[in-house]
Amino acid sequence: MSNTWSNMTAADLGRAIGKGSINPVELTEFFLEKIAIHPLSPRIYARATPVRARGEAMGAAARAKAGLRRGLLDGVPISWKDLFDTAGIATEAGSALLKGRTPAKDAAVLATATREGLVCLGKTHMSELAFSGLGLNPVTATPPCINDDHAVAGGSTSGGAASVAFGLSPAAIGSDTGGSVRIPAAWNDLVGLKTTSGRLPLTGIVPLCETFDTVGPLARSVEDCALLLAALEARKPADLTGSSLTNARFLVLNTVALDDLRKRPAQGFEDALTRLSRAGAQIDHADIAETAEAMALAGVIFTAEAYGIWAKTIESAPEKMFPRILERFRSGATIKACDYVAAWRRLHEIRAIWAARTAGYDAVLIPTSPILPPNAHKLMTDDAYYVAENLAALRNTRIGNLMGLCALTLPTAQPSCGISLMAGPGQEDRLLRLGSAAERALA
Repeated sequence: MSNTWSNMTAADLGRAIGKGSINPVELTEFFLEKIAIHPLSPRIYARATPVRARGEAMGAAARAKAGLRRGLLDGVPISWKDLFDTAGIATEAGSALLKGRTPAKDAAVLATATREGLVCLGKTHMSELAFSGLGLNPVTATPPCINDDHAVAGGSTSGGAASVAFGLSPAAIGSDTGGSVRIPAAWNDLVGLKTTSGRLPLTGIVPLCETFDTVGPLARSVEDCALLLAALEARKPADLTGSSLTNARFLVLNTVALDDLRKRPAQGFEDALTRLSRAGAQIDHADIAETAEAMALAGVIFTAEAYGIWAKTIESAPEKMFPRILERFRSGATIKACDYVAAWRRLHEIRAIWAARTAGYDAVLIPTSPILPPNAHKLMTDDAYYVAENLAALRNTRIGNLMGLCALTLPTAQPSCGISLMAGPGQEDRLLRLGSAAERALA
């Protein structure tokens, strides 16, 4: 065994398994032991799944020995956000409301990934019921940020990002409704992919807002994200060979996304634009005024649907919830059905405008978050700080969800500052090729 395994990409671990230099059983035991002894592990993992992991690793080892591997990631262990159902293992979505909830079946994407040979290390902590981009959860645990142990990790896939960043998993699977893959990925210097709504099945996933909920990977490289997406779909991964930024056309969105950027996120974004330009990309700037209008609709659409899904469960025991999250859910209670319908009708119109305005570009570029990871203690003790940072955290990423896009966040030269590439619905493979070339330019 080697401590270098903690820092290797999932793809490199898979290649080593294929060459016979790593045994999947030894690899899984290595990560299970790290999870068991790491001092921050209780803040990252809600629960490990050693019995399941060992069984899956043994199967992967047998296939590797027989030359019957199911893909490059066959035998590679990963973590899963604690809202993906795991058969016979508690799935509580970071909430005391669901304490002890133990499903009988795996979530559809977990079942597919397992058939493709991925090993389930365990379930990671998350924002309560996935309704926060901060990653603060005083009900269960608040995972740490790799760049500042006093800061939150970003949410709601907070534990997933921390599991990779702290070397407790080669990669993680999370969900993204308003930025819940991309924010923790960015704040922990990882790559995160938000898939198109509807691309991956939500069966067996604890919902937040089903018209926006998506599944996506967090990892150390674009290649890993491409391979993980393929494993979740049981298909061949996107071909990243020969990707280039030569003649690529990018649009920087001025509207909303560049407002009130903190110093370091602004520096990271500008540095990234310079590097992409040097690599051959053409970069234009433009306003899309309707973006601001779409953002104003988010409060109506997201909160109404979330409360509609959770009202009965929440109101049966509201005292079990973190008051800030409870307040956010309840804000959806007063929204009229006619306003919800009108908001969706207008959002569809804005999506068509967005598609027309961005049609000539390969991707739209924005800073992944306008802020750095906030201080966890101050979030708990300063109401004004909590409100301001909570609103700011998901502001930029929410644009991709509202417009129905797929999106990829990459690390920049500034720690905890990401740049996002957003492309049209269903264009993940093309986006991953662009992301692979951009990753090299930003390295």
